[in-house]
Amino acid sequence: MGADVPPAEDSHSRARGTAGYAETADALTVQYEGVTFDDVHCNVLQFVPTEPARILDVGAGTGRDAAALAARGHSVVAVEPTAELRAHGQRLHAGSGIDWVDDVLPNLALRRHSGRFDAIFATAVWMHLDTEERQRAMARIAALLVQGGHFFVNLRHGPVPDGRVMFNVSASETAELGRAHGLQTVYHDETSDLHGRDGVRWSCLVLRAKNSNNSPD
Repeated sequence: MGADVPPAEDSHSRARGTAGYAETADALTVQYEGVTFDDVHCNVLQFVPTEPARILDVGAGTGRDAAALAARGHSVVAVEPTAELRAHGQRLHAGSGIDWVDDVLPNLALRRHSGRFDAIFATAVWMHLDTEERQRAMARIAALLVQGGHFFVNLRHGPVPDGRVMFNVSASETAELGRAHGLQTVYHDETSDLHGRDGVRWSCLVLRAKNSNNSPD
């Protein structure tokens, strides 16, 4: 099958959000694959479905998390807009059953993947979106979650690497934006950087879809 192609209006988000990743894809692959899914998400594993589920990994990078989720028996759609990272992922995790998609927030067309997901992951993705894009992206995420489904968000804080574009996004703003779209924060924690980078820290949030139409209370 051909890859999903994002709509034209997402081209600016793609160019800005993926800046700096293609050029450093080889080094990033070593970095990403140097830690495990359990390392990154150790504090929220209790929210990951235990029975086979449909899971969306947005900004999947090299597919580390997607492959781990697939190994747990889940059906996983991995969205990665950077072709170089996607190629590494398809090579490293060949045969894992991951369905790779070339797509991007905030619109996230998913033309070949209709329906909702039991869980959605956005690890080191959200801070690449500006204020307006985050609003649209949260509405899209909420629309893609089943009732009771969980949205896992890992937000990076600290110095921005050369060549990349990131915005200062707080955990509190993310939680409030989720609430406006019917997503309740069920977990929030602040963690240090697994790679030991100076000044880098992370916010980890889990948001749950409270009702069937994802409208606010």
